Amino acid sequence: MLFLQLFYAFFKIGLFGFGGGYAMISMIQGEVVTRHQWLTSTEFTDIIAISQMTPGPIGINSATYVGYSAVVNAGYSHTIGILGSIITTGAVVLPSFILMVLISRFFLKYQKHPAVAAVFNGLRPGVVGLLAAAALVLMNGENFGTDYLQIIVSTVLFVATFITSYYYKTNPILLIVASGIIGYIIYGQ
Repeated sequence: MLFLQLFYAFFKIGLFGFGGGYAMISMIQGEVVTRHQWLTSTEFTDIIAISQMTPGPIGINSATYVGYSAVVNAGYSHTIGILGSIITTGAVVLPSFILMVLISRFFLKYQKHPAVAAVFNGLRPGVVGLLAAAALVLMNGENFGTDYLQIIVSTVLFVATFITSYYYKTNPILLIVASGIIGYIIYGQ
């Protein structure tokens, strides 16, 4: 039953997760943390951090980690947890695969059609809204801390990475590594 629920939840996320992985984060959290309670908010936040740092799309990486963690948290072995990863990864990718096969056949022929252009004009602001929702989901106590020093340091790191990324086009990998080093220096034991 758990495996079917995982497949169904991540198939829905893959089907309606317009805008890519970051837009899917709030949907994944809604299914995994809020609706099914397969993971705690803290576990989910850790998975998002790991998913950002590993190669590949964040939506697929998150699905893979969530599938494994949800199955292991349900009491199954680590080997069966790998099956959970395979199911969630396949489920989140399957709708895109099916849609791309279908759309690619017709898109080039109808891309200039006014109805198609109107649909894409409507989707663009929706995608921006989903990205904003994903950013707001991650602005919580698990990421910014609970004591004043931690909140101040986290806010300074947030603003500094935003400015260097947006205005100076600094490589995101460099920003992630630098933030990790700063966090280790300040909070490391």
